[in-house]
Amino acid sequence: MKNSTILITAFLLGTLLSCSNGEKADGYGNFEATEITVSSEAKGKIEFLDIEEGQVLEKGTTVGLVDTLQLFLNKQQLQASKATIASKSGGVWSQVSVLNQQLRTAKTEQKRVQSMFDENAATQRQLDQANSQVDVLKSQIQNVETQNAPIVNEAKSMDAKIAQINDQIEKCRIINPIKGTILSKYAEASEIVSFGKPLYKIANLDSMTLRVYVSEPQLANLKIGQKVSIKIDAGEKMKEFSGRINWISDTAEFTPKIIQTKEERVNLVYAVKIRVKNDGSLKIGMPAEMWISEQ
Repeated sequence: MKNSTILITAFLLGTLLSCSNGEKADGYGNFEATEITVSSEAKGKIEFLDIEEGQVLEKGTTVGLVDTLQLFLNKQQLQASKATIASKSGGVWSQVSVLNQQLRTAKTEQKRVQSMFDENAATQRQLDQANSQVDVLKSQIQNVETQNAPIVNEAKSMDAKIAQINDQIEKCRIINPIKGTILSKYAEASEIVSFGKPLYKIANLDSMTLRVYVSEPQLANLKIGQKVSIKIDAGEKMKEFSGRINWISDTAEFTPKIIQTKEERVNLVYAVKIRVKNDGSLKIGMPAEMWISEQ
């Protein structure tokens, strides 16, 4: 009986060893995703922040707002100042308009006198007076327009300040930058935030990246765009996904501590990134195996 037990044990051990040798993965690694930390572009009290961890958001969705009252009041003040400046400019242009009307009349008189002079019906003095009147009015218009230049520049400066306020008000709106899943939330409504304070972290988990590490001899079997099989633990079985290699490192590095044993960490390996479509079961940091598909 004892001998039979030993034989059965040896047989099972041999079977396990043969399976283990025949089913060794070509690479091991962890899933990752491009994580974006959304920060405040304004300072003040958060009026609302409608997000929760695990929530899926569309790109361009307004999820929050920082108080804009002070900016709104500043904008009103600037608009009032602009109106005052516009009234000054209006007075100047009113003068220019009157002078232009006088200039048109003077030019008409100038042509009439010139015509009479050509027919010897007017004297040189009368013609000189008509010409002088036109020149005087042109000079007056130029002087008035010169006086208006600083007012115009002041109005332009006011427009720039109002545009700046409008931009600051727009940045008080917290707009989600990408389609993705909320990973972490760092702030709540009614909190006071400053410029650059992180509000939440988001990542698109529809497609995940598996970063695996392979030895130099394996590089000959890998290329950009190649399809590979990806396996993760799923209870007693392995769940399989299809992946495609989209990046291979051109420099070697020591095997990361989180991947291999202490003895294997002295080996030089190359990092490989594989794009895998996520059906919802893949998570950031989850370990996985890469299997090179048979060609």
